[in-house]
Amino acid sequence: MRAPALPRGRAAAVVAALAVVVLSGCDQSSPLDEVSSPEDGGSSSSSEQVETPVEAPENGLCRVLDVEAISQPSDDTEPVDCREDHTAETFHVGELPDDAAYDDPALAGLVYDECQKRWAKFTGADASLTLRSIVSWAWFRPSESAWDEGARWFRCDVVAGEERPDGLVPLPETTKGVLLGIPPDRWLACVNAEAVQDAPYLSCDEPHSWRAVSTIVVSEKEKYPGDRLVEVLSRDFCSDSVLAWLDYPPQYDYGYTWFGEAEWEAGNNRAVCWARTTE
Repeated sequence: MRAPALPRGRAAAVVAALAVVVLSGCDQSSPLDEVSSPEDGGSSSSSEQVETPVEAPENGLCRVLDVEAISQPSDDTEPVDCREDHTAETFHVGELPDDAAYDDPALAGLVYDECQKRWAKFTGADASLTLRSIVSWAWFRPSESAWDEGARWFRCDVVAGEERPDGLVPLPETTKGVLLGIPPDRWLACVNAEAVQDAPYLSCDEPHSWRAVSTIVVSEKEKYPGDRLVEVLSRDFCSDSVLAWLDYPPQYDYGYTWFGEAEWEAGNNRAVCWARTTE
């Protein structure tokens, strides 16, 4: 099941010149496509059920998975040597409550909290890079038959590039610490389109026209400020942030992705700032 480590919000593009902001052909009210969340299960009910072992998988193993595989609730792919080509690395194996029902929707929330926390620690991602990297994670549970036999494990795997047309990005021997410091462009999020909205996220080492250069904290308030205020604050903060990132050119284009009340209540009070650049 895919996790929204790089969630979609609402995007707008702006042309700025000499501190005069002009809105330019942007749709500021249409939400972008949602990345499938843990609550969604990441797969359709028609997906064929994979049979998994009752025993919990080992941590630290690598596998060759594709986007379809990480959309499924269960996975039985055989591990490969992490020195060989692979697209997934298990960074955590946990346990689910013994008395939980297989289809209990609360399980997804438990897994999300645990995997997200451990993913950030394992990769070294801070709050900003969590929203600006193509590195994310997927999780898997036992098959229903294994669950009936007592299996209560879940597995969290690092993956990267799930939106790329060419599929998941091959991973290094280990992704431990891969987002520490200033990560290479290979792991950072860019798009190659006229606008950020609806464009698939690519690695910044691929041809691109927009780069996610920073995130800003919209407000420290616990209560959601409202769509209009969040959008305006995101626009204004990102204007300054992108201007500085581009080293104060006389004219520049920037975009911003802001998030609504649901994401705010889930703990995301940031907006993503985008610079139009091929660098």
